[in-house]
Amino acid sequence: MLESIAARQDDLVSLTRDLIRFPTVNPPGEAYEPCARYVGERLAGSGFEIEYVRGEGTPGDTDRYPRVNVIARREGPRPGPCVHFNSHIDVVDAGEGWTVDPFGGVVRDGRVYGRGACDMKGGLAASIVAVEAFLEHRPDFPGAIEISGTVDEESGGFGGVAYLAGRGYFSRPRVDHVIIPEPLNKDRVCLGHRGVWWAEIETRGEIAHGSMPFLGDCAVRHMGALLAAFEEKLFPALDLKETRMPVVPEGARRSTLNINAIHGGQTDDFTGLPSPNVPDSCKLTIDRRFLLEEAIADVKGEVVSILDDLKASRPKFDYAIRDIMEVMPLMTEKDAPVASAVAHGIREIFDREPDYVISPGTYDQKHIARLGHLYDCVAYGPGILDLAHRPDEWVGIDDMIQSAQVMALALEDLLFAERP
Repeated sequence: MLESIAARQDDLVSLTRDLIRFPTVNPPGEAYEPCARYVGERLAGSGFEIEYVRGEGTPGDTDRYPRVNVIARREGPRPGPCVHFNSHIDVVDAGEGWTVDPFGGVVRDGRVYGRGACDMKGGLAASIVAVEAFLEHRPDFPGAIEISGTVDEESGGFGGVAYLAGRGYFSRPRVDHVIIPEPLNKDRVCLGHRGVWWAEIETRGEIAHGSMPFLGDCAVRHMGALLAAFEEKLFPALDLKETRMPVVPEGARRSTLNINAIHGGQTDDFTGLPSPNVPDSCKLTIDRRFLLEEAIADVKGEVVSILDDLKASRPKFDYAIRDIMEVMPLMTEKDAPVASAVAHGIREIFDREPDYVISPGTYDQKHIARLGHLYDCVAYGPGILDLAHRPDEWVGIDDMIQSAQVMALALEDLLFAERP
């Protein structure tokens, strides 16, 4: 089986290049359906039953940009567990700074370049080739194998895995084990991710003429006071929080807060014409990443406490806060079946113990756990995490081959229960 995967190198490279050439940029959600149907047609040729599911009514779903997911399932000749490989097909915008065509699938120096090569079309291609080689080697497998290509992971996964998980596609008895081929390096098992709380904070003021600001109350200045309080109180406190979670990189092994966006006053479509007003509203979007040791109520309480202190001490300070998203931290145990199976594959291919890591950011495992109530899930795939979303993103060809071999061994392990 391992030799068969190595012999499929040209096919693996061609498949990866084809997937990159679908410019599945999110937002707005370009080329989702043609990419999903390409994956479906490929897997139909390997005997899979294909289902296309549109995430109707989810954020961004329109007739122009339909949120189309593909789920492929092949049943074995006798009962057994189901192993599911889930990859997202959406990619972020290419941005500037590329030296190659971001959607050309350029092959050079043992690498495939392109937006999504690393995150995570190389992983999707590797899982497909791994499964196809496994089926050739073990057509008598028990249970079922599923492969999905889902959308919108880069914007929260609501039209993809969240939509499907809410409808039973990632729950027992349909599925038992899930491997997500995110780019966490080929010799690592990713057990989960930190928690996240996104919120919008609005400071309020009173509008007045800009030539007489003393007649109004500037909401932007109030927001400045909040940012100063964050610098003085919150950021130092977050730096002191530690975790037992093996988060990578090391800088993410503590709590963090990012200021994602701030806006107040002048309209968003400002083109040079002045607006001589004192701003009566200023909005701030925060991205708070937190640890297994922290309770979500405490995470929110730290911010609300600072806001309440300002309201008590600063004249006319008033605010509103709105939750945007919250996801609890996740960490699958090392001895869980899917983690053990992937670790066994890594030992076989690389002759070393795997590293166990936690992702600094969330990925679709969050929906599989919170909506599907399925916890035997890890991320494992080719690609170097640091390359994701950057110019000249690439995935190594040898890395894809070796990761596919690990996936095939893990699949055999899970379906035939041959773990030591």
